[in-house]
Amino acid sequence: MALKRIIPCLLYDGSGLVKTVKFKNPSYVGDPINAIKIYNDKEVDELILIDISASKQKRKPNFDKIADMASEAFMPFAYGGGVKTFDDFTTLYKLGIEKVIVNSLIQENPEVIKKVIAHYGAQAVVACIDFKKPLFGAKTPYSYIGNKIKFSLLEYAKYLEREIGVGELMLYSVDKDGTWEGYDNEIISQLLNSVEVPVIACGGCGSINDLKKVLYEINVNAAAIGSMAVYSKKGMGVLINFPNREAVIQEH
Repeated sequence: MALKRIIPCLLYDGSGLVKTVKFKNPSYVGDPINAIKIYNDKEVDELILIDISASKQKRKPNFDKIADMASEAFMPFAYGGGVKTFDDFTTLYKLGIEKVIVNSLIQENPEVIKKVIAHYGAQAVVACIDFKKPLFGAKTPYSYIGNKIKFSLLEYAKYLEREIGVGELMLYSVDKDGTWEGYDNEIISQLLNSVEVPVIACGGCGSINDLKKVLYEINVNAAAIGSMAVYSKKGMGVLINFPNREAVIQEH
């Protein structure tokens, strides 16, 4: 059985780390290099960093800053945000980024993603599906920058796996983001039954029990944590931290 992973998901706004609630109201939570040093000490499994303003501001990834972060990180490091060209991917891989997370590029230029996968392999690309419940109807894929996504949630996941060929999916609930209310286990479960690639659950984690439930009852491959990785408790001050693996991971 593949080892379950718990992954801090850090949000970056081009200058520092922030935390959002339902993809809004980013609050400053610190310096990324400082956070990475703490996660090194805590021996985290993997790290995700998403530049949440790069695509919206139509700017490139901050390669110099990413180089600093990647050189500091002892763990596998995934990055997303503002990645538009084959050369962008190549630069990131050369800097030591293990996986590049794509989102808006899926609508804008899927051929670039296919080319990257053909060159670097499916395991080097993670597709992030942001999703939320509209006023009426079922939960659907959501674009933070306003792109049209013509698929239902499960159709989109299948398209990313079968047509684009990504090696992993990240399922990020907008409605759960920053709420500490637990993952959207119903949607995660549906997705796991629809695809064969590994899935990272993201959005809503607020406790050790939330992690246990999504990893072992829902049986997702990996669980990303946002608020729990940067705050001491809900409504409390900033504290870069990581849950005790022994309290969560059940080795078999």
